Amino acid sequence: MVSNPDQWIDDMASAGVDRLTFHLESSPDCLSTAENVKNKGMKVGVALKPETPVERIIPYCHELDLVLIMTVEPGFGGQPFMEDQLDKVRFLRQKFPLLNIEVDGGINVETAGKATEAGANLIVAGSFIFHGDVKHNIEMLRTSRTSQ
Repeated sequence: MVSNPDQWIDDMASAGVDRLTFHLESSPDCLSTAENVKNKGMKVGVALKPETPVERIIPYCHELDLVLIMTVEPGFGGQPFMEDQLDKVRFLRQKFPLLNIEVDGGINVETAGKATEAGANLIVAGSFIFHGDVKHNIEMLRTSRTSQ
């Protein structure tokens, strides 16, 4: 997480980034930051830390390409999945059926299945993929929903 996402928008666009996600807590004006990202031709997402109430994102959802629900505290890999964060996913999926909802943190075969069942359609998995056979681990994640 960066403390001032607006200062990075031009650099990210110049580097060819096609989607920029920033933490709601890091921007003093979420709509302005989202607009700045879109004006540079990128899709925009907003992430919510675990302690942030999901209701804080509602006013912005119609302007966003995705909402990222952090299922761990941001900062380092290998943390356990915070299952209570799936309530945020369910809430958003019910209110915004077409919204892209992403989860990040503590993802493995079991938690990926739970997240997709709750309504997430984008999964970020770091530690699980890179510990062991990468190709096998990716395939396991791809099939996790159908095996639940």
